[in-house]
Order: sequence, then C-alpha cells, then structure tokens
Amino acid sequence: MSLRERVRQLVETRLFERFIIAVIVINAIGLGLETSPAVMGSIGPVVRVLDTVALGIFVVELALKLFAYGWRFFRSGWNVFDLAIVTVALMPASGAFSVLRALRILRALRLISVVPSMRKVIVGLFSAIPSIGTVIVMLLLLFYISAVMATKLFGEAFPQWFGHLGASLYSLFQIMTLESWSMGIVRPVMEVFPYAWAFFVPFILLTSFIVLNLFIGVIVNAMAEATEDEAHDEREEILHELRALRADIAALKRGAD
Repeated sequence: MSLRERVRQLVETRLFERFIIAVIVINAIGLGLETSPAVMGSIGPVVRVLDTVALGIFVVELALKLFAYGWRFFRSGWNVFDLAIVTVALMPASGAFSVLRALRILRALRLISVVPSMRKVIVGLFSAIPSIGTVIVMLLLLFYISAVMATKLFGEAFPQWFGHLGASLYSLFQIMTLESWSMGIVRPVMEVFPYAWAFFVPFILLTSFIVLNLFIGVIVNAMAEATEDEAHDEREEILHELRALRADIAALKRGAD
C-alpha cells in the first residue's frame, strides 16, 4: 500500500473526523473567551496558544488531504470551503487586515463540512433556493400591494407608520413578525378606523401563517429529496459492488472448473 493511500485512509477514519470536530469546538470556545477582558486578563496566553495550535492542526489536516487526494481535493466544494476559511485565518490580522481578527470565528463553520448531518441540511437549503425564490416573489408582491393600500387608507391619519410607501412596508413587516403589532399599531389605527381589522387580519393570516410556512414546507421537502438522493446513490454503489463481487465469484468458479 502506497503512502498516499495510507494517508487517505487516515483522513477518512471516524477517529480522525471526531478529532477534527473536537478541535473545531474547542477553538470556537476559545475565540468566544477572547471577547471577555476578564478571561483574557487571567488566562489570555493559554487561549492564544490554543488558538495557534488549533490553526496549526487545521493546516496539517488540509495538507494531508491535499496530499491524499491531489487535484481531486478541489472537486469537493466542502474542501474548497475549508481551504478558504483556513486561508483567511492565516492572513495577517493587523493594519489593513485587522478586520480579519473578527472573521476568525468563521472557523466554527467548519463543523458544517465535517459533520455529515449538517452537510445534508446545507445541501437541502441550496436545493430549495429556486422554490424559495418563488415564495419570496409572492411575499414581495403581497407586501407591495398591501403597502400601497395601507398608505392610501391610513397614511393621512398615521404618517409615522403609513405616511409613504417605505414607512408602510416597514410597518407591515413589523406586523408580519407579530412584534407589538396589536397595541403598537393596529389598535391605535382602529380607534380612528374601526374596520381596519378587515385589512390587517387577512394580511397577518396570509403572511405570518401561510406564506412564511411555505418556506418551511419548501425547505423540509428539499431536505427530504436530498436525503433520498444520497440514499439512492449509496444503494447504487452497493449494488455495483455486489455485481462486481458476483462477477469475481463467477470468474473463480470458471477457473476452478
């Protein structure tokens, strides 16, 4: 067995994967501790050393994967994602690049690429983007129509909430999120326009309880499809291996005869 094959087997083992997950979690906790002046005042050097060690481990991990997979390393979007995050961490965090110190916490996102269940969630989200786009267009259209109506109906009496299209859009967004919508906006409006509920109640039903739930339905459906596709690929791979094994057994029997 070649050295490259041994390295590939090493980086694909469960033990190696769990070790990297542990390093990511510890590193994320350390970066959080750096935000506390009290902690940095007492154990600051230890936190910085742990951060440096974690970064070194990430660099070694990527180097091993590059050696094991060669150019195939870049065929995986997750590998490119890990490489980009670690590259940002290696850039100097002083002078013009001081903003990069805050971006070091992005290393915690490596959990997404390391943990298979998280990868499924992200794949499901990306596959749901076309359908989500349709829902967003529907929501924007509903918001625009409602904002125009609210501006014409309530703008003169309540210019602070519905005086112009932008104010109406923001007020309707607040109503959609159900944040202080009743006592803060709707009931004061109803004191002047008693039948304003006929506008606001259907708006809330359409946006908060129907359109927004479409987002959840689309994402759940996309994640289910992504999981099914992955399971289908695994079944196909197993069937392919079984056919190859059957062919080898048949060849051995012919050789024995």
